[in-house]
Amino acid sequence: MNHLVSILVRSKNDESFVTATLHAIFAQKCDIPFEVLCCDDGSTDRTPQLLATFPQATILPRPPGEYYPGKRLNYMVSNASGDIIVFNNADAVPQGQNWLQNLIAPLLAGTADVTYGNQLPRPDAQFLVRKDHLRAFGDGKTAAKWRFFFSLATAAAWRKDLLDNPFDETIRYSEDVEWARRNTPRIAYAPEARVEHSHNYTLAELRRRFYGEGHADARIFGPTPLWRELVGAAMETLRDFAFLLPRPAGWKELPLAPLRRWTQRYYHWKGGRADDHA
Repeated sequence: MNHLVSILVRSKNDESFVTATLHAIFAQKCDIPFEVLCCDDGSTDRTPQLLATFPQATILPRPPGEYYPGKRLNYMVSNASGDIIVFNNADAVPQGQNWLQNLIAPLLAGTADVTYGNQLPRPDAQFLVRKDHLRAFGDGKTAAKWRFFFSLATAAAWRKDLLDNPFDETIRYSEDVEWARRNTPRIAYAPEARVEHSHNYTLAELRRRFYGEGHADARIFGPTPLWRELVGAAMETLRDFAFLLPRPAGWKELPLAPLRRWTQRYYHWKGGRADDHA
């Protein structure tokens, strides 16, 4: 069978990364031909102008209406030509020329329905961000125990599966987890499919993000009891201390660790209690 890969790149205010990301994508050495489709969500920086410097990419017009991740993903999938869909955020910069081949390999081998890649922290990443990335990705052993975990920052799936079972268009976070729970695909981690992708969130940004994730997770799994959130915050803080103590350069982040974890867990719990999650 002759395959074609469609690489879907979503962007919003990603001028710092989009050029490097697209250069890396077009430099891939892959056994299968690929196309690149980009869709920008109303960037106010130079992202649209930078996208326009890549004539080999197809720029999809921004669809009307409010942004919902699942809605945008379904729109892009419907406009793709390939039988294999690769999702890669505009700020997730592929590392090396074999990222694409490594990401789709489990699909071609018939051992997985969905794959996701290895997200490496950026050089400026805080120590706690580096620790979280090692835990979520790294050798993949920890994340393999998490419920339906994978990340669309860099991932691949069969287009037919995505058309037959589209993403939920009504939730703002965790659309990948919701899709996986509903469809129970075979998920494979591709550690050699590496991208550079991380965020040094402020406490305000953590509050907003974890409130949204808590709201979505309550719809997917049901609300999380406060005691479980508190236990989770305490356990993660202990893991933070264990990571930071052997690394003197990271000691300045020790006071931040409990506050960071409390913020994440409390707002995750608070988002799960929102009236409209049912």
